[in-house]
Amino acid sequence: MSAFEGIQAQRARPQKRLLGDNGMDWDKLRVFHAVAEAGSFTHAGEALNLSQSAVSRQISALEESLAVPLFHRHARGLILTEQGELLFRTAREVFAKLSMVEGMITESKDRPKGPLKITTTVAFGSTWLTPRIREFLDLYPEIEVSVVVDDTELDLSMREADVAIRMSPPRQPDLIQRHLVSIKVHVYAAPEYIKKYGMPQKPEDLDKHRIIVYGVDARPPRQETNWLLEAGAKPGQERKPILTVNNIYAILRAVRSGLGIAAFSDFVAVEESDLVRVLPELSGPPVEAYFVYPEELRNSKRIAVFRDFLLRKVAESRLG
Repeated sequence: MSAFEGIQAQRARPQKRLLGDNGMDWDKLRVFHAVAEAGSFTHAGEALNLSQSAVSRQISALEESLAVPLFHRHARGLILTEQGELLFRTAREVFAKLSMVEGMITESKDRPKGPLKITTTVAFGSTWLTPRIREFLDLYPEIEVSVVVDDTELDLSMREADVAIRMSPPRQPDLIQRHLVSIKVHVYAAPEYIKKYGMPQKPEDLDKHRIIVYGVDARPPRQETNWLLEAGAKPGQERKPILTVNNIYAILRAVRSGLGIAAFSDFVAVEESDLVRVLPELSGPPVEAYFVYPEELRNSKRIAVFRDFLLRKVAESRLG
């Protein structure tokens, strides 16, 4: 055997052990994937409906078959080794592809069916989207919907979600995008606040008012989120907010309590009939909403019907 053949044979051994004589041990790989995502045997066991000891045995058996450690064990949890990271990246991609194929296979010719994982921002998901999911499921009861609200963008190409509703155009070239609507942004307060502090008559009056903004130590959903701090302010003047918080829904709750004034996209305000629009002529940079999904799901019926449902509900809400 040549030196090159020896190296190739050595590299092939872990793969051979993992595949075994009867094909890949999917059970052990599934357990490994769950442990790597959860960061602990206990949490992975809860997700898989297995005992902690059963999960631990499966991982130990997998490590033994590969002859490499996959995790560093620490009192505070598990950390993937270099070999574990390599296997996790591959397993994650494999299970993502399997999930996509499963959804495509289970789709009926007559009715869309199967899993549909949707991700969007905290504000849009919490205030506008989720109240409308019931109607969508009434129309398509065989679609299994899950919603992830997160102001950071999940990776659709890695199937962290099937579709996204984003407040900026996608940067990845392999994603299909459909512009949904340009959403207006206005300033709102609670009647209690207006009664106590008065109604500002012009943008300059905001200097004397209590303004609530998105936390500066967190990444806002859009760069222009805190434009209210500068609206009507003199050049070089810096307004200090009464409160910063890194969650739009929390800002909404603070405004409803009468704490201060804040700027919201109209999709937030349309669900809050008890808010008062302040300085009606003043508006911020519009929010451009996009419906986004991977190229490989172009022919999915689940995505097509959800897209059409969104377009109809956006038009009914008069967000643009």
